[in-house]
Amino acid sequence: MSSEPDDPAAVERAVAERTDAPTDGEAVSLDVRNLGPPKPLRETLERVETLGDGDVLVQYNDRTPQFLFPRLEDRGFAYAAVDTDATDAVVTAIWPADGETTVSGERDAAANDVTAT
Repeated sequence: MSSEPDDPAAVERAVAERTDAPTDGEAVSLDVRNLGPPKPLRETLERVETLGDGDVLVQYNDRTPQFLFPRLEDRGFAYAAVDTDATDAVVTAIWPADGETTVSGERDAAANDVTAT
């Protein structure tokens, strides 16, 4: 994919501290910043299907993936936008919602953004 985030450990900490994402599994990074549509959507949907229990996909994008959110909900995944100074990318954490019908991404994306330092 494209370049690694400036501080991947800081991004993972922000995801763990600022979202409801599980922390007992693996954090898998997916950088789609340099892919043109619809590749970021397709790559992300393919990758989330491989997540195990407790795993979190950390997507790095150049924009908020608004068309991705309803598809994640339809497939039973929770997500949260993470604002962090560790990278200039738009970071979205995605994880299996364990059969729950409510996901953190149901709220307006702006209301769901969290800030990490």
